[in-house]
Amino acid sequence: MEFGILVPIALFACIAYSIKAVVDARVRKQLVASNGAPELVASILAGDEANRRLSSLRWGITLVALALGFGIVEAAGWQDITPGVIAVLVGAVGIGNLASFAASRKFA
Repeated sequence: MEFGILVPIALFACIAYSIKAVVDARVRKQLVASNGAPELVASILAGDEANRRLSSLRWGITLVALALGFGIVEAAGWQDITPGVIAVLVGAVGIGNLASFAASRKFA
């Protein structure tokens, strides 16, 4: 793999995430400074916290399912990228997303 192309992609991702974090913080600051109803502000911030928590749950379950997919590919001894290998990995991501959806419905 060409590592020279990986650096600009990682840089772009870091810049995009930084901009998102700054915008989210500024929106929260303006929400608190707007002197709105305290119950409304508290409920919005609680909902934001719940979304962050469920997002971590989703990523965790999806990545574990993807790791299991890679384990299946390794255990089967497949060395080349074939449609079967891609199907196993995409299926693992799909199962991970479905499992995280079920878990989020249970915890929410």
